[in-house]
Amino acid sequence: MAAERQGGRGGAEENKENKENERPAGPQAGSLGDSLGLEILQIVKESQQQHGLRHGDFQRYRGYCSRRLRRLRKTLNFKMGNRHKFTGRKVTEEILSDNRYLLLILMDAERAWSYAMQLKQEANTEPRKRFHLLSRLRKAVKHAEELERLCESNRVDAKTKLEAQAYMAYLTGMLRFEHQEWKAAMEAFNKCKTIYEKLANAFTEEQAVLYNQRVEEISPNIRYCAYNIGDQSAMNELMQMRLRSGGTEGLLAEKLEALITQTRAKQAATMSEVEWRGRAVPVKIDKVRIFLLGLADNEAAIAQAENEETKERLFESLLSECRDAIQAVREDLKPDQKQREHSLENDSGKVSNIQYLHSYLTYIKLSTAIRRNESMAKSLQKALLQQQRSEEDGKRTPRPQDLIRLYDIILQNLVELTQLPGLEEDKNFQKEIGLKTLVYKAYRCFFIAQSYVLVKKWSEALVLYERVLKYAREVQSGAGAYTNSLKELPDVQDLITQVNAEKYSLQAAAILDANDAHETESPSQVKDGKPLSERFDTFCLDPSLVSKQVSLVHFPPGFQPIPCKPLFFDLALNHVAFPPLEDKVEQKAKSGLTGYIKGIFGFKS
Repeated sequence: MAAERQGGRGGAEENKENKENERPAGPQAGSLGDSLGLEILQIVKESQQQHGLRHGDFQRYRGYCSRRLRRLRKTLNFKMGNRHKFTGRKVTEEILSDNRYLLLILMDAERAWSYAMQLKQEANTEPRKRFHLLSRLRKAVKHAEELERLCESNRVDAKTKLEAQAYMAYLTGMLRFEHQEWKAAMEAFNKCKTIYEKLANAFTEEQAVLYNQRVEEISPNIRYCAYNIGDQSAMNELMQMRLRSGGTEGLLAEKLEALITQTRAKQAATMSEVEWRGRAVPVKIDKVRIFLLGLADNEAAIAQAENEETKERLFESLLSECRDAIQAVREDLKPDQKQREHSLENDSGKVSNIQYLHSYLTYIKLSTAIRRNESMAKSLQKALLQQQRSEEDGKRTPRPQDLIRLYDIILQNLVELTQLPGLEEDKNFQKEIGLKTLVYKAYRCFFIAQSYVLVKKWSEALVLYERVLKYAREVQSGAGAYTNSLKELPDVQDLITQVNAEKYSLQAAAILDANDAHETESPSQVKDGKPLSERFDTFCLDPSLVSKQVSLVHFPPGFQPIPCKPLFFDLALNHVAFPPLEDKVEQKAKSGLTGYIKGIFGFKS
């Protein structure tokens, strides 16, 4: 049965692909005088997204291209010989009466390109496959040249000609890029970009989306080529694009990561120490130097992130780099080296430089985690406000419990900050962390109170609101000298205003709830379940008295307790002396041999 279902799915997919071959995109020629058209970029993008490239599966896309080529040749009766002998045939201008002939060459180019990209993934572990990769790219460029040559015919419309030229320039640029011929690759990518920009300006906004997406895809490649030619400003643009997007994908990803690492490594050679909280610490580990040099760029990119999803990716990337740097420092914290440095600096009461650097990196990691969770909390608060304004069905809506969990994690991170080695005696640091702890405790209490309000526990919520006000006043009273360090935290005064408003709303809701309960418990309306025989003195409206299921008495009647039969215990038996009864007992007469014989034969006196 499973095989039948699988066969059914395969058949459905094949029927779908056959329909694509029957009705290709673009105007179709009815005679040799009509113009042919083919939406090259649209066909390529749709095919890639639907057949594997959404997940980076180039092998699946290559198989799809092969199957579609076979069906196209069968549909057009353009076969390459038979099963016994191969006979090569080329698409010429004379037989160009259907736009599916153009689609045939396009699928040839796409199959060769997808195979090259598959080999590029495998070449990371098998370098010899790079030669096969370049061969497949050259094959793709050859098919693209043939497509461009055919589109120069008068039978093809102007838009298809431009798209064929742009497609040819794109594949040529990729081939030159792999050969590291930066100038030629840059010229090809610029030609492709120019054509797509003109096409985007010539059509409506809906049609221009695909062209603009392709322009955005090749822009990093152009900047990378410019940097390798000698344009140093292109490097900064590449890094900003990478940070804004949370990571580059595609052809440029690995090369750009390696380039950024090399650039930071060159800058790191001049970096010898870092200063934190009044103490300069030498930095000798290259990985840590590279991380500290890129820290400012990462934070700037996070601040300029356009949406929450991008910001989340950037936070994760920064935390990952920070963990790698901490691991590199931890490897240098060997027990013998740690003891030796501690013994040398024990007199001054300071921790070693490597330990202090480890504390600094841990501080960066925990602070970044706090900022990430705070950003997630803000987005959840916005979602909660939208939920209150408009209820949406069928979707899991955020709850105050989700925010409570985030603030629990933040408070745990703050506890870890106070325990960092080398900062135990830093009073200002401990005071600053204490104030931040009070701020997040206030917000945590606020959302706990909100969760109690949802279940109508008014007294518990009111007590928690008072606790929020207590924490907020403590922050305001102790934040005099630490105003600058608390600027990035949520505003406590806004929280106080919101809590005061919520308190009044809570008191009003509690009064209304109490009135509803009182009305509900009115004796004239409530049926308490007692039978009529037990409530003769109470008036209530009971519609069941005139129904067939009237409750007059409890039936069957309940059990009633009755006194049980008394039990007697003889407690004096062991303390009473009974009179002797020897004189009352008949004594057995003593007899000798005669008595014995009589006893045997049964004679008794």
